[in-house]
Amino acid sequence: MRRTPITLADGRELIYFDLEGDPPRQARDLRDLPEPPQASEVRLDELRGEWVAIAAHRQARTFQPPASECPLDPSRPGFSTEIPGPYRVVAFENRFPSFSQRIEASSTGPGLRPGQGRCEVVCFTPDHHGSFAALPPADVRLVMDAWADRTEALSATPGVEQVFPFENRGAEIGVTLAHPHGQIYGYPYVTPYTAQHLAAIERDPDVFAKRLDRERSGGRVLAANDHWTAFVPYAARWPFEVHVYPNRRVPDLTALSPDERDAFAGVYLPVLKAFDALFDVPLMPYIAAWNQAPVHTARSAYHLHLQLFTIRRAQNKLKYLAGSESGMGAFINDIRPEQAASLLREALTRAADPASAGQKQMPGLS
Repeated sequence: MRRTPITLADGRELIYFDLEGDPPRQARDLRDLPEPPQASEVRLDELRGEWVAIAAHRQARTFQPPASECPLDPSRPGFSTEIPGPYRVVAFENRFPSFSQRIEASSTGPGLRPGQGRCEVVCFTPDHHGSFAALPPADVRLVMDAWADRTEALSATPGVEQVFPFENRGAEIGVTLAHPHGQIYGYPYVTPYTAQHLAAIERDPDVFAKRLDRERSGGRVLAANDHWTAFVPYAARWPFEVHVYPNRRVPDLTALSPDERDAFAGVYLPVLKAFDALFDVPLMPYIAAWNQAPVHTARSAYHLHLQLFTIRRAQNKLKYLAGSESGMGAFINDIRPEQAASLLREALTRAADPASAGQKQMPGLS
């Protein structure tokens, strides 16, 4: 991997990630940009014991522009974007961040502190109409290296307690830009979901190992190799949800070996393609969320893993988080995980054999 950092016109950092042999990146950002916004506030909800970020400046962020005006495409003559010139993989500070290092001293008080952290955008490909599933394995490895690079950097950023790489895909998820990309959040607190993991570790330090052993010997494994296992979890919350675990316990992406980073594509790409083949829709919406150990807690006990799920439960139906899920945080799944695993295996076969694409059958999903 070759990394080339530059500074954008408003002072934000951008880093090109390239393979050896790619052309050098020498583009400059010539735009006239205002200064980036100040950091958000984080306010404590005393009843939940959770922090909420108040980032009002994000109301002004770019929202679903036409493809010809996408700010994540490479800049071209007559149209300057966030990325000044060609790229393979690139990461840069978000122009409308939920957390940042630009802090106003006044954002302090009881249950109130500045949203000190960092938010970045990661573009997986310059192809506006591409997808992560369409990346060649070498580019998947490059994205893995970029994620690890940024995890290390954000973990060393003042105020950051947890680093979260993720991808939102599809209009149904709420993405504001259609270009294939993900984000990385450096939170100034440990997130509620991870706090639940830490509580589980306190109850049983081997909880992750036991879960992986159970799933590897169960009937919901979708793909596996010497380094990774992908499975539908026993107590899946979402109709179609897959977890991808490295077989070796590591705290975060930085700790993965070169062989583990190489092997990830062999498990993850088939699963993504199965998601796309599951229903006859042009773009399967999904969220891909890397669960990593907090920066300062449970480093030796946590087990890195990726959670992938779609909010689509049938060809023309979405899974809404309505009263029980949104109001009480109590999930109710419409599909048995065993059925989901079976349907995803069928989709794996169709994705591997395009000639069978016309034989889709979705029993019980009307």
